[in-house]
Amino acid sequence: MRYARRRKSIEISAVAINAALYATLGYMTYLGLFTPVIGVVRFWPAVIVPGFFSVVYGPLVGGIGAAIGIFISDMLIHGNALLSLTVGVPANFLGFYTLGALSRRRPSRLLSLLSRIFLVVIAILSLRLHVLISNLDSTISIVFTVVSILSLVAILIVDRLYPDHPNFGTAAVVGLALGSAIIGIGVWAYSQFLVLPTGEINLPIQAALLWFLWTFITEIPFLVFVVPPLLKAFYKAFPYFTQYATAQR
Repeated sequence: MRYARRRKSIEISAVAINAALYATLGYMTYLGLFTPVIGVVRFWPAVIVPGFFSVVYGPLVGGIGAAIGIFISDMLIHGNALLSLTVGVPANFLGFYTLGALSRRRPSRLLSLLSRIFLVVIAILSLRLHVLISNLDSTISIVFTVVSILSLVAILIVDRLYPDHPNFGTAAVVGLALGSAIIGIGVWAYSQFLVLPTGEINLPIQAALLWFLWTFITEIPFLVFVVPPLLKAFYKAFPYFTQYATAQR
């Protein structure tokens, strides 16, 4: 009973810290960069925060903290509560909940293979993106492709470098793909009925693809390159949390 109360207190505190760090770091690091051509969705390296908390404290802590944090940052940056509650909040909650849940499971060869195939498809789509979206600079397609390939290479080696988290790479791909899809489709659907913060409305379906790719490609490198070494350093400094994470499985 005492352990359960203590664990609940830890989780509530972790949600608050997760949300505060996510909102603050996100606001400080988006650098005014938005999706090329159609804007709205920001450059968001702050995903390392809920990515870290999802693994250490569990999927609910990661998901709830991310949902609260993105809402706070949305209010500070574009102030559209309806857009945030219908797209940003569910995308962040479901994405990081999935990441946290999968990272605690034993690796699945099938899911691991599918996540790698998915990254190859993303790279191919990125390479052809300037053809699919006529007013997009071909340089953006090349950058997206290079980042996709680097992320694939990182995921292929992350399990070897960090054997304590053998499913993190796959979990990051699946969770972020889910969140990115919700953002891409959600913002596009919103634009069919209401005006976006950029002043645009009724955008074509290609916009959903661009938002999806922008979100996924600009965030996956931060998850796979930054979070695993952070986890390794954290567990080394606070070995108690290794036992805590194990108890949550």
